[in-house]
Amino acid sequence: MRRKRATSQDVANLAGVSRTTVSLVLNNVKRASIPPQTRQKVYDAAETLNYVPNATAQALATQRTKAIGLIMTRSPHHISSDTFLPQIIGGLLEITKKENFRLLIELVEEGHQERVYLELARAKHIDAMILLTPRLDDKGIKKLEDVGIPTVLMGKLEDLELYAVGVDNRNAAKKATQHLIDLGHTKIACIGNARPSYGAARDRVLGYKDALLEAGFTPDDSLIRYADFDPQSGYEAMQSLLDSKQEITAVFVASDNVAMGAKSALREADLRIPEDISLVGFDDIPWASYSDPPLTTVRLPAHELASEACLLLLDLLKGVEVKERSLILDTELIVRQSCKAI
Repeated sequence: MRRKRATSQDVANLAGVSRTTVSLVLNNVKRASIPPQTRQKVYDAAETLNYVPNATAQALATQRTKAIGLIMTRSPHHISSDTFLPQIIGGLLEITKKENFRLLIELVEEGHQERVYLELARAKHIDAMILLTPRLDDKGIKKLEDVGIPTVLMGKLEDLELYAVGVDNRNAAKKATQHLIDLGHTKIACIGNARPSYGAARDRVLGYKDALLEAGFTPDDSLIRYADFDPQSGYEAMQSLLDSKQEITAVFVASDNVAMGAKSALREADLRIPEDISLVGFDDIPWASYSDPPLTTVRLPAHELASEACLLLLDLLKGVEVKERSLILDTELIVRQSCKAI
């Protein structure tokens, strides 16, 4: 027979205290004036009975769900093909597990962000939220400042008071493009990782233009295409560039995931990397160093980004004073064999 699960009343009976005292002790309610000896009796009784607090009751007692929401304005298709996302989730889970929090993932359809954000905040399903790859045109983010739920953006947006953890996408993209310029390339195309309504995507294309301008070249918008996070969109963007019949010796692709599709389009056109065309990516996802040839790319510290965002969010929940609103982590250009000098 299966043993009956111990209840808080069982703990109270064994410790010789009330159920209220058990709740106050095990939920670590700071304002409760309970003698250390009584607290120890409750801890000993709970351990003896192998008592595990009911999560729902615990949430009612503490007004906390012990859950953090990871909110993404992406389609299920994007999620299934994104090789960058597992690193983000891994970084978040590493911290939430240590702190006994749950991680809830919510996909938000484009145009419904404001409603979903406010519903999550007001319904108290989560204690705090992390917004991944925030959009410049997302009106719902501004409303979160008024609601008051602790929120951290993974990616910086201007004119917002919310806390943010990210990288300098613009400067990193500039360095990647500068690497191609240093190798003698002047006909350099660009494939953005997403539409410019995403802050990071916009900044990576701006960084590409910055490098050209600094080198004395005029950016040509006809050499710029915008992908949609996944390899298929990278394939189509590269095909579009090739179909334009413009002279191109190198391409900066603002996402390794998108670059997978771009490489496929180049192979179909019988163009070799780097003999016929040089390629630089962004993110340094796991496959980048094992591709043929190994991809030169910008290393973005995905796991660390997620961990820092989660730690910052937990500090906000604990009432820790956080003076810096924005934390910018370093990136690094990783040079491999996908580019050659001309």
